[in-house]
Amino acid sequence: MTGPVHAADAAGPDVARRLVDDGYVVVDGMMSGQDVQAARADLGRVLEATRTGRNAFEGFSTQRIYALFAKTRTFDRAATHPLLLEVLDQVLGHYQLSAPVGIRIGPGEKAQVLHTDDMIYPIPQPHPPVVVNTMWPLDEFTEENGATRFVAGSHQWEPGRQPASADPVSVATMSPGSAMFYLGSLWHGGGANRTSRPRLGVILEYAAAWLRPQENHCLAVPLSTVRQLEPRLQELLGYNIYPPFVGYVDGSHPLKALEADR
Repeated sequence: MTGPVHAADAAGPDVARRLVDDGYVVVDGMMSGQDVQAARADLGRVLEATRTGRNAFEGFSTQRIYALFAKTRTFDRAATHPLLLEVLDQVLGHYQLSAPVGIRIGPGEKAQVLHTDDMIYPIPQPHPPVVVNTMWPLDEFTEENGATRFVAGSHQWEPGRQPASADPVSVATMSPGSAMFYLGSLWHGGGANRTSRPRLGVILEYAAAWLRPQENHCLAVPLSTVRQLEPRLQELLGYNIYPPFVGYVDGSHPLKALEADR
């Protein structure tokens, strides 16, 4: 795993180039310590009423907070971080949130199967990037507690190739406040938690705006909540237009419809 870059010193085009070349990049200083503490506390509240996973992929000892933006405001700023949006502008062009989710991997959880996030879309390979994921640790991510595992360079594999036992697997050890950007074509998965404490992080996944997002935000996040959000976050939650006019509502931009329907 290559060393991180620092948000204060990072330029969007440089981070985007590293993301496309390497398949991933870690950026320090994406969240303040105060924001990390607030997010950890508020997600702790939500997790009190969150069940564990229903299958091996979700993790039987793992809790997942779906409909994230219906349940907390502590990631609004992260979702629209200027550096993040600049990178997405470079890599995806027009995009929206696809699968934002809080993930707390509990003690004893097994490693998640390696997978790619763009495999759910029936798009002929190879293809340009259509998914960019970001992982935001709220606890220290270590090899022992379930830090994200990935196969460096796997985003450049030939179509149909899958990880083999001989492929080296890297571990994204990170501290709270940082974020790992990785392409949807990079093979990765959550790690096993061999400690006695849970590991909490948040995934903000973005997809090209012409694709259907994994989560239906228009139903997951109530309109009363959406109307309180900043317009850029509203757009990222699906109230957007993919040029020239995909996504219109009654012939108008959905943000106009959202305002008119108050």
